[in-house]
Amino acid sequence: MKYDFGELLTAMVTPMQSGGHLNLDKTVELANYLLKNGTDSLLILGTTGETPTLSHNEKLLLMEVLVDELKGKTKIVAGTGSYNTKETIAFSREAREIGVDGIMVVVPYYNKPPQRALYEHFRIIAEDIKLPIIIYNVPGRTATNLENDTILKLAKIDNIVAIKEASGDMGRISDLAAKKPANFEIYSGDDNLTLPILSVGGKGVVSVAAHLVGKEIKEMIQSYKKGNVKQAAQINNKLSSIFQGIFIDTNPIPIKAALNMIGFDVGTTRLPLLNLESENQLKINSILKEHHLI
Repeated sequence: MKYDFGELLTAMVTPMQSGGHLNLDKTVELANYLLKNGTDSLLILGTTGETPTLSHNEKLLLMEVLVDELKGKTKIVAGTGSYNTKETIAFSREAREIGVDGIMVVVPYYNKPPQRALYEHFRIIAEDIKLPIIIYNVPGRTATNLENDTILKLAKIDNIVAIKEASGDMGRISDLAAKKPANFEIYSGDDNLTLPILSVGGKGVVSVAAHLVGKEIKEMIQSYKKGNVKQAAQINNKLSSIFQGIFIDTNPIPIKAALNMIGFDVGTTRLPLLNLESENQLKINSILKEHHLI
């Protein structure tokens, strides 16, 4: 299966109202804003979307609203993975029925399955769901790293089309890029590693920073792919303070604070996440001023 989600996917925050309820109007507004500012496809129900704190019904509602509003305008990828294979399949079926264009399935976290079990987890999900699947490898959160041999076996499965790589191990990612089939794409899972991953053959990025500088990230990617490496490096260097600043605290605390500062009211985070501390608010504010965002 050759399926193109584009070069820049934005991992969307989930806007909240003052009482902590979903702000669906603002969610649609934010999605449209992102699409006008460089985003090719939307990733919803990821870590940045505070998915661990959303109820099952809230997740379904978010998918329904965005698919209804944006179907045909963009591709929508929903994070449906968990450490429970059976529940991942059940939730992915619901997402498929709602009409998402693809799913992202994280490496099972907490219980640390061996590599042979990880292969079976993804294989069985892919066999049942049939939608295009992006694997999400983020060992810093899951405590398990999906090894290249396992990824390459999974890449042979028709509808496993890409991986979001957030291991930070450029040597391993470079080796994967050299050995992967042509129809299997690598996306950076870290904004600050987008350019290095492009340099070894990556497709693009699943970005948090695109909430603020989507056009610039898209320009960087396209400059590199057109052979203007110097310009791409200059853009990357210019954006480095943004890339670092939005992870000054646990994601998505800083990016929500930044969006609120630039006048895009996405509300606060839900417990167990708290608002950004005043010292870090000043740092984010300074970075936004540096980039003329406020």
